[in-house]
Amino acid sequence: MTTNKMTPRIKQSIFIWIIIALSYIIVWTIPAYVDFTGKGEGAEQAAAILRDCGQFKWYVITFFLVVLNLFIDEAKKKNWGGILAGLAFFLMDAFNEIWNGLFYTATGGYAAVWMCSFPTSYQPLMGWNIEIIFMFLIMGLTATKMLPEDREAMVFGKINNRHFIAFIMAWLCVIVEIILNWCGALVWNFWWWKPEFPWLVFLVGYLPFWEISFLVYDLEDTKAQVKVVGAMAGILLAASVIFGSLGWI
Repeated sequence: MTTNKMTPRIKQSIFIWIIIALSYIIVWTIPAYVDFTGKGEGAEQAAAILRDCGQFKWYVITFFLVVLNLFIDEAKKKNWGGILAGLAFFLMDAFNEIWNGLFYTATGGYAAVWMCSFPTSYQPLMGWNIEIIFMFLIMGLTATKMLPEDREAMVFGKINNRHFIAFIMAWLCVIVEIILNWCGALVWNFWWWKPEFPWLVFLVGYLPFWEISFLVYDLEDTKAQVKVVGAMAGILLAASVIFGSLGWI
């Protein structure tokens, strides 16, 4: 009888997800012990256009067709693993946006952790607009294209290549977020989510996207990938319906 030994990739993955989970818990519990009064910067403006169809711009149709074309091209190549990994990437972003909306409600309407500024064609959640949605769909679809074929290969003999690439890409995304914050396109109100303290932006804001995408991509077969992505989609759909009907997001 043989036993399956956990590879360094899996061991590192477990450690990383524990750190990510603890980071989420830290952020989620903040409204329980901090009193918020008034309105944070940008909160009223973001709430004012929430799910307002009057913001519609025609370029949304063009962007939608671009994204659709990219997915169709990958489907023609039968790159089901890349497609499902990309959807997992996007769904992780949707998960973040839902709890970000809940955070806004939990603070009594003071502020979400991040909020959008500048004109948009549609803003379904406090920190999520249609342009960001299309961006993450494209980013997710391209996320796995840089991966080496050997999922167990190590970088510097210490860190699995999946986790190494996830770390690098997540930090690059954080840098872009900081630039967007400096430009005023993203509004941040909390000291623990600032350019001067980027650790939670990294651990909560982006590292989970890359990690879940690569995790799904490396599953043994398409059936397993579909199960994971389907479960994610089902849970998030239920959460959207429940919390949306309650007016919490």
